[in-house]
Amino acid sequence: MPNEIKIAAVQMEPRLMKPRENLESILNAIREAAGNQANLIVFPECSLTGYIFSSRQEALPFAETIPGPSIEKLAPLCQELKVYVVFGLLEKEGDGLFNAVALVGPRGLMAGYRKNHLPFLGIDRFVDIGNRPFQVHQTPIGNIGLEICYDIAFPESSRVMTLMGADILALATNFPQGRGEKYSHVISARAFENRVHLVSANRIGCERGYSFAGLSKIVDASGSVLGLASPDREEIIYGEVSLESARQKRVTYIPGEWVVDCIGDRRPELYGVITKPKLYRA
Repeated sequence: MPNEIKIAAVQMEPRLMKPRENLESILNAIREAAGNQANLIVFPECSLTGYIFSSRQEALPFAETIPGPSIEKLAPLCQELKVYVVFGLLEKEGDGLFNAVALVGPRGLMAGYRKNHLPFLGIDRFVDIGNRPFQVHQTPIGNIGLEICYDIAFPESSRVMTLMGADILALATNFPQGRGEKYSHVISARAFENRVHLVSANRIGCERGYSFAGLSKIVDASGSVLGLASPDREEIIYGEVSLESARQKRVTYIPGEWVVDCIGDRRPELYGVITKPKLYRA
C-alpha cells in the first residue's frame, strides 16, 4: 500500500434529470483527474441526476440499482486508469428510493452508501432514510469512509468511521449558497478533531431556484486546507496526503510536555447520552 495518496474533488454542475449527460461529464473528469495522477476522485451528491426534484414520482425514473448501468460504464474506466471513484446517484431497491453514493475501483463496485441524515430539502424530502450503518472500506489506497452532505453536521458520523479505522472520509455534497460557506468550517473541524483526511466535493449552478455554493475542499489530518475550489466554477482540486499521518492519532508537540491523542484521550463512559433519543422539547 502506498503512503502518499493524491485526492481529487470534482466540482461540477449536474443537469437535472439528464443522467446521460452527467455520466459523460463524470467520465471526462475521471480521465482528467487520473491524468493528473489522482488516486481517489470524489464527485458531488446526486452528480448523476441533479437534486431539486419536486416529488418521489418525478425522481423514480432516474434512480438506478447498485450495481447498475452507470457503474457498469464507470468500472472499466476505473480498471483502465487504476483509480477509485465516489459519485452520487439515486438508488432504487424494490419499493425503496435512496440518496446514495457508490465507491468504484479497478475491480468494480466496492461499496454503496445510503444517506443516513435527511434534511427537508430537494430530493431528500422524498427518499427513504438510510438503512445501513456507517462502514469503512479497505482499499490499496487507504481505508475510506463515505458520507453525504448533511451527515457532516452530525459529528458522530465522522467519529464512528474514525474509530473503525478510516484514513479518508469522502463527502459528496450539494450545499446551497448560504450554507456551504458555513459548512466549510465544519469540514475542517471534522478532519482536525478526528485526525483524518477529508474531501468534500460540492456542486455549483442553479436548479429550480436554488443556487449551490461550490467551495469543494480537501483537508488533511492536521486540519490544513490542501485545496479549496471557487464558489461558482466547474473545476477539479487536488491534495496529496499521507496515510501514516491519519493513522498517528497521538501527536507530540513538545516531548514530555505537550502530547495530544484525539482517540486515546476520549472518555466514552461519559458520552452515553449521545445514543439516546431526543431529550429536549423543540
